[in-house]
Amino acid sequence: MIHCEGLVKIYKSSEVEVVALQGLNLTVEDGEMMAIIGNSGSGKSTLLNILGGLDRPSAGTAVVGDWDLLKMTEPQLVEYKRHTVGFIWQNNGRNLLPYMTALENVETPMMLGGKYDRAYAKQLLEWVGLKDRMHSRLYQLSGGEQQRVAIAISLSNKPKLLLADEPTGSVDSETSDRIMDIFRKMNRELGISIVIVTHDLELANKVDRIVAIRDGLTSTEFVKRNASLDTERVPGSKEVHEAFVIIDRAGRLQVPREYLEALSIDERATLEFDGERIVITQPK
Repeated sequence: MIHCEGLVKIYKSSEVEVVALQGLNLTVEDGEMMAIIGNSGSGKSTLLNILGGLDRPSAGTAVVGDWDLLKMTEPQLVEYKRHTVGFIWQNNGRNLLPYMTALENVETPMMLGGKYDRAYAKQLLEWVGLKDRMHSRLYQLSGGEQQRVAIAISLSNKPKLLLADEPTGSVDSETSDRIMDIFRKMNRELGISIVIVTHDLELANKVDRIVAIRDGLTSTEFVKRNASLDTERVPGSKEVHEAFVIIDRAGRLQVPREYLEALSIDERATLEFDGERIVITQPK
């Protein structure tokens, strides 16, 4: 579904040039549900904006489905945003039109895309647990209910990819769990690929794969050892993810900063191969 290789994004102004992505590599399989984590300024939101068609990459490869995001014309970009990708913001003010009902909010993208289907709009609101609230206006809905309306809106034009930027950042833990259950259901029943960007490690641990971004590059990947735990969690149990460093096609990898600091490694290191392992040590 997603293939990014050597992805670069540079923001320029008259005085400043900022490199937000420095050659990022990322692959997301069709039908996969995964999370991207990283500190503020790591580049994760820039990546999400590029995948959502909200920003243009500067260089590299960025392909979503059959779309090459570096080569799309403006009309193609509109088509892509209407029918291939759905987007959920943390701030409900960016997801919803406050003067409309929940149902009218879901129907609006359908009308703009030329595929109006009231029955499907109602079905989406039922799927997210708002069957009895679809005619309510936004001021009558709680924050969690508004975010569930946003999920229904993002699915209104039947996208192949759903991007969620901190989707549970403004709700309590119980509502967060309910929203994640909805994501899992949509992923399982509709086969939609879902990418969640979050600071919340508890939220990230509820998916099978986590990719960490640092300094505009993918640095570490965490894969769940028992992927069957994504549907039924045992009370009190913890899902275990195994950590992997990412190696690009040129053989480059990002060694975790805490490892380098523990060995006082700065600009140079010594590599040794003992027949089974590659050992990184401080130069003598």
